[in-house]
Amino acid sequence: QVQLVESEGGLVQPGGSLRLSCAASGVSRSIYAMGWYRQAPGKQRDLVATITSDGTTHYADSVKGRFTISRDNAKNTVYLQMNSLKPEDTAVYYCQAQLLPYHYWGQGTQVTVSS
Repeated sequence: QVQLVESEGGLVQPGGSLRLSCAASGVSRSIYAMGWYRQAPGKQRDLVATITSDGTTHYADSVKGRFTISRDNAKNTVYLQMNSLKPEDTAVYYCQAQLLPYHYWGQGTQVTVSS
């Protein structure tokens, strides 16, 4: 049973930084891709960033230049470094792992950007 455990989010002031991590356990084969999604109140869950096993990354336009996704394949862990945070980044952030054809989700962690 694959499980994803995310680090705690938190309250950050605008312009601040926060790093999220997500570790996958119960993995018996290679994880094709890992990523982060977010869901603000009353909105759909949207992609933030993804990274494949060979390091190819993809970002939502809204976070390009501010967020960086990285991955430690040996630890089955993905990270999201978030800089220059804005109030509109406030959301529940979810980790996802793709072990094709299956997708697994973390429980979500709240990130609030507010002064």
